[in-house]
Amino acid sequence: MPADRPLVTVVVPNYNGARFLPLCLRAAREQTYDPIEIIVVDDHSTDESVRIARSAGVNVIHTPANGGAAVARNAGAAAANGEILFFVDADVALAPDAVATAVAILEADPGVGAACGIEDPEPLFRSGRVEDYRAIQHHYWSVASEGEVSFLWSAMFAIRATVFAEIGPFNPRLRYTEEVDYGHRLGRRYRVLLTSAIGGRMGHDRELTALLRKLFHRGRARVPLYAARRRFARGYETASRAWASLAALLTVVTVPLVIPYGPAAAAVPAALLAVSLACDAHMYRFVFARRCPLFGLFYAGVHFLVNLAIIGGVAAGAVQWLSSARFRALYEEPAPAAAVAGGGGAC
Repeated sequence: MPADRPLVTVVVPNYNGARFLPLCLRAAREQTYDPIEIIVVDDHSTDESVRIARSAGVNVIHTPANGGAAVARNAGAAAANGEILFFVDADVALAPDAVATAVAILEADPGVGAACGIEDPEPLFRSGRVEDYRAIQHHYWSVASEGEVSFLWSAMFAIRATVFAEIGPFNPRLRYTEEVDYGHRLGRRYRVLLTSAIGGRMGHDRELTALLRKLFHRGRARVPLYAARRRFARGYETASRAWASLAALLTVVTVPLVIPYGPAAAAVPAALLAVSLACDAHMYRFVFARRCPLFGLFYAGVHFLVNLAIIGGVAAGAVQWLSSARFRALYEEPAPAAAVAGGGGAC
């Protein structure tokens, strides 16, 4: 490799990631790019994560307390020596050329502030259909947003260390939406790119309840950001997906009409269900084209519950926004120095 290549620091924020961490670190060590240093930032794990990281021979640092991915990323950036920071979550195994591709993108265009990757439609491990659902759903929402976006795909992205210092750290108070907030801040000065040229395979939740809980809180925590900025992020949040979630909620709300009005009233929730499905028609075509019909039906059922979790989170966030001044101020930007010192089966 040419001697003048910039050093890349791969920062791995980790909390109880022992299931995926060995593959994550192996993939980071086997990158085609050189030179690389790897830092694992352990956020007070209670599993075997620290032992695994140390046995892999990488630098391991610790957060003062469990603070979430934002705090862990900030701590990793503060300890990094690289001119380019490549953040990768502990449940992601990068493609061999991911770092090299990201560096080339950043070097080719100084106007690009961050280059984000897209995960495969297959999960890192396959131990259940919920993981299969989440892998292909997350992949589709990502590839459908490929190009310039307004928030980070934080599972794997590269950013110049100078740009990170200029924009400031992740907001350490955020646990579910730090990447949305950071993308909005970064996008004021630079372009944020999402590209399938940077790839990897991601681990996902095995339990439906864990997935729904996460999506509920992400929807809830987005409310004060969008209320203040009066627009959705460019990328994931689309009008059709918002309508799909709302129609799913109205489907459930109108089912009791059958009790006073008889079977004919079932046409109302049936029509609303059809609207919810139609709003995501492109996604369902994508899924049914790649998987068997039984999985497609399972996928549609789980996605209906996901829509309910998202719209339920937004509703809860709206109530919290109306009742809590602290919640409304959630996205006020911290002072950079203080924030860094505070350092989140197919058929």
